[in-house]
Amino acid sequence: MFLPNFEELVIGTVIASIIAFLINLFLMPSFIKFLKLKGKVVNDNHKPNKPKVPRPGGPILLLSIVIGELILYFVTGNLEIISILLTTTIAFIIGIIDDFRIMPGWFKPGALILASIPLIIFHIYDNELNVIFGSVFIPILYIPLILISIPLAGNTVNSIDVFNGVATGFMIITMFPIIISTFLFGDLEILMIEIPFLAALLGFYMFHKYPSKIFPGDSGTLLMGAMYGALAIASKSEIIAIIALLPAIMNSFLFLSSVRKIVEHRELKSRPTILNEDFTLQASKDKNAPITLVRLILLDGKLSEREIVMKIYKLATFSSSLALITILLQFIISSG
Repeated sequence: MFLPNFEELVIGTVIASIIAFLINLFLMPSFIKFLKLKGKVVNDNHKPNKPKVPRPGGPILLLSIVIGELILYFVTGNLEIISILLTTTIAFIIGIIDDFRIMPGWFKPGALILASIPLIIFHIYDNELNVIFGSVFIPILYIPLILISIPLAGNTVNSIDVFNGVATGFMIITMFPIIISTFLFGDLEILMIEIPFLAALLGFYMFHKYPSKIFPGDSGTLLMGAMYGALAIASKSEIIAIIALLPAIMNSFLFLSSVRKIVEHRELKSRPTILNEDFTLQASKDKNAPITLVRLILLDGKLSEREIVMKIYKLATFSSSLALITILLQFIISSG
C-alpha cells in the first residue's frame, strides 16, 4: 500500500478541508432555495412572525464531509476513513427518515446502534480504554461500549439542537479538545480526518448561526454526533469527548430523568420554557414540564434566544476547557 509522507498528508488535509468548507459555502444557498420551493420549511417559533426556515440541511453537510474525507482516503488509503464515513452516513439516513416521517421516540437511539457496526467491523478501536492516568485493557467490554457510544453521541447532539446555531456551534467548540488530544496522544492520520470535519462544520455554521437561514434537522445533528463519537473512539479520546460534551450530556440526562421514558420533543404535553410576548423565554413553572439545560439557564430570569445561545456556547467553552486541563494532566503523567 502507498504510504504518503508527512508533506503529502498535510497538503491532502488542507485541500480536503478547504473543499469541505467551500461545498457548504457555495451549495447551501441553492439548496436553501430548493427546500423552500419544495415547501420543506418549519416555523422559527422564537422570532416575530415565526419566519419559515428550510429544513433539513443535513444532505449538504454530509456531502461536504464525504467529499472532503474521500480526498484524504485517496491520499492515504486509510480504511478507517471509510469506516467513519459509513457510520456517519448511516446516522444521516436514520436522521433523514425521522426528518420526513414521524417516528416513535425509540427509533433514533435504537437505529443508531446500526451506525456503530462499521467501527466494529473495521476495528478502528483499541482494546484499551484511555482513562487519563493510564489505560484499561477491556477487549470484551469495548464492543458494547461502542454500541452505546454512537447512539449516545448522536442523540446528545440532537437534544441540544434547540436554538439557532446551537448544535453546530457546540460541536465546533468541543472538537478542539479532541483535535489537541489526537495531536498529543493519537494517530496522525486520525488527526487529518478530524480537520475536514471541523471545516465542514464551520462552513455549515455560516448558515445555521443566529439568525438561521437553514436548520440541520435530525439528519444533520445525528451525523454530527455520530462522527464526533467515531472520531473520539478512533483517536482514543473517549473520556476527553465525554468531558467536553458534559453540558449536552447533562441536558439529555435531565430530560430523560424528568420524563422517565424516551419520547420525541413534539410528543410533550408540557413545554420546559414559555415564550413571552416580547419573544424572550422564561422557565416553565409547570411541575409536569421536563427539566432541560435551557430551563435551568432560565431560572435566573427571562432571556432572549440570542442570550441563551451565548450561554450555551459559554458552557461548551467551559467544559472544553476542563477537557483541555484533563489533556494537560494526561500529558504530564505520560511524560513523567
